[in-house]
Amino acid sequence: MSWQRPESNPHFYRPQLPHDPNSQPRGRPTKISEIEPHDKEKLPYPHQHVDGQSSRPSHQQPGLPTRPQQQGEYSQGPRIPRERRTKLLEWFGAVFCAILWVVIIVGGLIVLIIYLVFRPRSPGFDISSVTLNAAYLDMGHLLNADVTLLVNFTNPNKKVRIDYSYMYINLYYETTLISTQYIEPFSAAKAESKFAYIHMVTSQVRLPQAESSRLQKQIESNGVMLQVKGIFRARSNLGSVLRYSYWLHGQCTILTAGPPDGVLIKRKCKTKH
Repeated sequence: MSWQRPESNPHFYRPQLPHDPNSQPRGRPTKISEIEPHDKEKLPYPHQHVDGQSSRPSHQQPGLPTRPQQQGEYSQGPRIPRERRTKLLEWFGAVFCAILWVVIIVGGLIVLIIYLVFRPRSPGFDISSVTLNAAYLDMGHLLNADVTLLVNFTNPNKKVRIDYSYMYINLYYETTLISTQYIEPFSAAKAESKFAYIHMVTSQVRLPQAESSRLQKQIESNGVMLQVKGIFRARSNLGSVLRYSYWLHGQCTILTAGPPDGVLIKRKCKTKH
């Protein structure tokens, strides 16, 4: 059995000496100063511990308000810094703009090369011959007429074939439509002209009083003015792969002699997209 000192032996009972009020405490005396009432307001309040909260010190900077955690709120994972996200968006925008500019430049170069190689030109619309077989007014304002047209469709391109479709020819006297004729689709080879023979008949078409008076004077003076308007869809074939379609509008103002042998005297034609 090992020997233990009395101070460390739990079974050792140290007798307590009676307290002597005249005895002096050992060591250096400590002076306790009393706090004045006006100084108590300057002292900080002790930290109050609330159940459910951690007693670890807060790392928040002094002077900044704290946001209490809402019930059911959970902490999110690591977030990408705002600066990094902004740089990524800038990079994506720059790459997209660069690709867009490359596509525009390449497309422009392709169009320029095609134009320089094929030199595409718009087809022409013209009237080669007109015959006014008959023209008279019933009851002073109902027009009856018989007109024969020879229309010329010209393909001025030496390397492009043109297909025509949805073709209509309209005949006007001033602003009044007096006849319409449909033309079957056809194709014009390179540097080729196609002719279409069109017979247009007008029956009992009502004219305004002013137009009726002018037409009667023109028939008597042996010079009748008519307008021919055509609308058709054309498709240019640049080889076997490249094709593009567009609408064409042709307009001709014609002056013919009086019926029954109303031959063409003068014409003025133009074609536009």
